[in-house]
Amino acid sequence: MSSLESGQSARVPPPAASPASSAAPTSAGIESAPTLVVDSDAQIAEYGVLEQPGGLDLQALVELAALVCDVPNAAINLITSTNQHQVATAGIDPSVCAREDSMCAAVLDDPVPVVVPDASRDERFQQNPFVTGALGAVRFYASAPLVTPAGVTIGRLCVFDVQSHELTAERADVLSIVAARVVDVLELRLRTRQLEQSLAELTRTRDELHRSNELLSLFAGQVSHDLRSPLTAVLANTEMLSDEPAVRDDPELLQLAGATMAAGQRMAGMIDTILSYARSGGALESSDVDLDRVLDEVLSDLAPVVSERQAVVRRSHLPAVRGDARQLYSVLLNLVSNALKFTPPPTRPEIVIAADHGSDEWTVAVGDNGRGIPAERRESLFELYSRGDQAADGWGIGLATARRIVEAHGGRIGIRDSAARGAEVWFTLPG
Repeated sequence: MSSLESGQSARVPPPAASPASSAAPTSAGIESAPTLVVDSDAQIAEYGVLEQPGGLDLQALVELAALVCDVPNAAINLITSTNQHQVATAGIDPSVCAREDSMCAAVLDDPVPVVVPDASRDERFQQNPFVTGALGAVRFYASAPLVTPAGVTIGRLCVFDVQSHELTAERADVLSIVAARVVDVLELRLRTRQLEQSLAELTRTRDELHRSNELLSLFAGQVSHDLRSPLTAVLANTEMLSDEPAVRDDPELLQLAGATMAAGQRMAGMIDTILSYARSGGALESSDVDLDRVLDEVLSDLAPVVSERQAVVRRSHLPAVRGDARQLYSVLLNLVSNALKFTPPPTRPEIVIAADHGSDEWTVAVGDNGRGIPAERRESLFELYSRGDQAADGWGIGLATARRIVEAHGGRIGIRDSAARGAEVWFTLPG
């Protein structure tokens, strides 16, 4: 028998049907629409098995099918709109033939196993060249459909012999089970390839983000340096100008000089804040960090504001974590200063700082008794230049900076209602 004698034989078309038709006959002898053929081509192409056929997994399954059915030959046949492709075989060499010469194509849409003890006596195969002797002399033929999870039949797992055979219902059922495992292997290959592609894309994205962060930090550092130098000169000259008798003795000029000094100082603060944002979440100088000590430093630096606002600060014990102390200081400084800033007078700020330990992480929260933040606005506040209160000072960089730092530490950050009916910003850290 030639290598094509693998069940690759043409079906006999029903009356009035084109011999080259790819559609399956219905019980009424009317051909169904050939849309499944297009779907089958797309599905087979997605599996990529025609470019890289075979493999030990498919080879083992096709040999198991031959063994179970006690025949010498078996093949995994994938049927496209034009050809039949053998992607794994037992007893013969894999080959490709025209769809019209395929025995499996004749019964492609049959949803159950097809068992033919003698193909020369079956009207579907009597005129097939692999049955008549023109190309082969197949007698026993059995096959089960290969159906994808999407319900598309892409081919059949077939077994055959030049001798007539019978096949028990139990063995036919096993043939169906093996056919289902063939599809499982194709699906596993596809999902593995997709996962590898996704991983490669994520790796490229991560590397690009890392490069972008480095460039951003370098750019911000250079711009900050270039701006700070002339600004320092402006502030120094303004201070000297303010001490000049002609200015000191003229209220209007003195007010103008003061306004210039205040604007320059605000600009200097903006430069420092932008630089801090660009550098945040970059390379972490990881060490054991006592957050209680970090909070001490934050409250010490904010003591003048706390005193001025007569704020009440309640704190509970904060944990020791692994992280970058300098950057975690920036997070707590942002959150506590925001709690002070966004509790408008005449309300006396009440700030609660607490921590809670979950299964594998710490949650640190800073709550206030301010106006609160509507749920629909909470996520957007972590975007760059987004401000929760247009009346408050700031450039909408603090929470964006905090998020970059927290995420760089492997944590999350968010906003919820506080117990005092204000807002509570929380963040997590591994631990």
